[in-house]
Amino acid sequence: MLQPSGIALTVFAVVMCAAAFEDFRRLVIPNLLPILLVALWPFYFAAAPSWYGALASIGCTLAVFFVGAVLFARGWLGGGDVKLLSAATLWAGPAGTPELLLLTGVLGGALALFLLMPFGGQLVMAARGLLGQPGFDAGHGRKASVPYGVAIAGAALIVTLHPYLG
Repeated sequence: MLQPSGIALTVFAVVMCAAAFEDFRRLVIPNLLPILLVALWPFYFAAAPSWYGALASIGCTLAVFFVGAVLFARGWLGGGDVKLLSAATLWAGPAGTPELLLLTGVLGGALALFLLMPFGGQLVMAARGLLGQPGFDAGHGRKASVPYGVAIAGAALIVTLHPYLG
């Protein structure tokens, strides 16, 4: 029999993959994707409900959102990235939030370094060309665009799904 939390986890994985793909393809995370994640979270959380757990998850999410809003206001992080990271924090819960943030930073840094490498930048530009999109700015003294949603989605999938895969 299908469990609501199992269905929610499956949809979580699909939505995170869609967010990563869209951010890679267009450097945009559609608003619908974080909204879906937030709307589905109660079905996932219902498997082990507690008021403390719910409030702690919501508190971590709000903290990440407010810090992300400051980073967005300074131009250091995109608005879609802030919303996706906040939604991922809700799913990771208080115990998984530090791991989520750390892993997002590591994966994002690795992605940025990959994009700065000549071969990496060329490979990404070719892949985006196949998707009908212009390539990323390769840097060269200017701000380079990094699809940070890819790192957020990867970290969220690892942190949220690894307890169920082992």
